[in-house]
Amino acid sequence: MPPNIPKRNRMTSNVDENKKVAHWLLACCALVFVMVVLGGVTRLTGSGLSMTDWRPVTGILPPLNTEEWRESFEMYQATPEFQKINSQMDIQDYKGIYWLEYLHRLLGRIIGIVFIVPFLVFVGKGYIRREQWLKYVAMFILGGMQGVLGWYMVKSGLVDNPHVSQYRLTAHLLGAFLIYAYMLWVALSLLYPIGNGQPHKSYSRTIALTGLIILTVVSGGFVAGLQAGKIYNTFPMMGKYWIPPDLIALDPLWRNIFENLATVQFNHRILGLTTFLFICVYWFNMQKKDLPLRAEKGIKALLHTSILQVVLGISTLLLVVPISLAAAHQAVAMLLFTVALFNCHTLSRCVGPTNPAD
Repeated sequence: MPPNIPKRNRMTSNVDENKKVAHWLLACCALVFVMVVLGGVTRLTGSGLSMTDWRPVTGILPPLNTEEWRESFEMYQATPEFQKINSQMDIQDYKGIYWLEYLHRLLGRIIGIVFIVPFLVFVGKGYIRREQWLKYVAMFILGGMQGVLGWYMVKSGLVDNPHVSQYRLTAHLLGAFLIYAYMLWVALSLLYPIGNGQPHKSYSRTIALTGLIILTVVSGGFVAGLQAGKIYNTFPMMGKYWIPPDLIALDPLWRNIFENLATVQFNHRILGLTTFLFICVYWFNMQKKDLPLRAEKGIKALLHTSILQVVLGISTLLLVVPISLAAAHQAVAMLLFTVALFNCHTLSRCVGPTNPAD
């Protein structure tokens, strides 16, 4: 920037540049959001194991002729899923599940392009300064690692058991949430610079609540990985029981937390209801606080989103996991996390030196 340009103009220019970078990051966040939902639909439709190899570069094109489709189908026929579950499937049925997994992987590649190309442009124009490069490079590396983790997850279902590991699935889901959170936080910091203010006194509670939401999401990942939502399809009781008799059926005891369908569902119920209760209490307590307008709107949105999420979760359970409701439940989980993270950012530096924290 030439030195003869007035300081006010330089500041305005920086704000405009930051907005452009922030809007790019928010677009990437939106694509990751869609990626998570599409991944859920892929899992719910049993499409995730339809592509039996992983070629990050050369695999961008689907089968383009009859011979390529035949080769792809023959590779699928050699998998445990086909042999143990889908042996009646013909090539037309196979195409139906193939396209969802293909679109999921294609979107991952698109996200990579949408990230790296504008990043290089912004670096070239000076919108992203040298000292800021590392955080964006870290985002790109994490995205690449997420792709590797996705294949590692899929590979677990191509060996003996025609189901992906619930551990790997949950790690893949958590990875998507963490990448999303990182990009969203940086974008919000560009749009709403936190400056030198002090955190609101409720900031630590907001962080803790966001952590509880993530823990509930993790438990939901195990429910999804084990298909534990397809048992005990009653509410509030689990069948005839408040506490199912098979809660600690596995040995050693720790395996029940991650591998026992009844325990995994029970834990998700408890965590989901606990999270909802804490959000209600949090909302009630925050009504007495002196908050920025953005925080007031964000906390109200958190309550409303949590109500919707509870309704979706119970409905998904009672109706034995229909694809539309289950996908919506996963999407709203990410929306709830988004609102919680927005509130964390708003309260992180909202108190100025002359306005003591409430």
